[in-house]
Amino acid sequence: MTQRKRTSNTQSSSQSKRTSGPAATQEEDDDQTFTQPSTTQVQRGLEKLTPAQVDQKTAEVVQFFLVKDQKKIPVRRADLVKHVVKEYRNIYPEIMKRAARIFDQVFGLKMIEIDAKNHMYILINKLETVEGASPITNPTNPKMGLLFVILSVIFMKGGVVGENLIWKTLKNLKVDVGEKHEEFGDVKKVVTDEFVRQRYLEYTRIPHTEPIEHEFHWGQRAEVEVSKSKILAFMGEVRIRE
Repeated sequence: MTQRKRTSNTQSSSQSKRTSGPAATQEEDDDQTFTQPSTTQVQRGLEKLTPAQVDQKTAEVVQFFLVKDQKKIPVRRADLVKHVVKEYRNIYPEIMKRAARIFDQVFGLKMIEIDAKNHMYILINKLETVEGASPITNPTNPKMGLLFVILSVIFMKGGVVGENLIWKTLKNLKVDVGEKHEEFGDVKKVVTDEFVRQRYLEYTRIPHTEPIEHEFHWGQRAEVEVSKSKILAFMGEVRIRE
């Protein structure tokens, strides 16, 4: 491994923060001004609405979640309040409770808050119907195979790995980050943008390195969705050469 060249300590420390998606948005600012209604406020809000109105707004929230889940994009509370809940924000807790019940009873899904600070939610399957199965063996989902390779390397290296090792590992599997791939297109964009936005990976700037270097960690969604037993089973099926 080549020795990293240290830069001046005057370099902004903010550059070393983990990348977990796009830059801070107006929605994040809006979330800071949102105050969770009290039980009394929720009850008063419900008294001013008809059951049909509450059911309709709950259905809109469910639909919003399902659309986001198709691309595995976490749902921000700020987005929900601004774009869906809107004037019903005084009964937000009740709407979320009803939506969670619908996901559980109708879709077999569980709503999980993966980031308590920024209030971000994802949906996961309640029952693992293919426990231990390797997604790379499923030709309809090759991107998950790519993801599992990366998660496996991170797991083998104790939870953090430099990006150069990831690119080298993928190249050994005939996936060259420097070339457009027939299946994935721009591989680097898929890994450092799509998987990061989906919270499967965290892509971190290593401070005081020149040229700039990054490292990967498991993301919040991976910690919730991907069991260590699945990774071990996957590693047993696929020979990963570094």
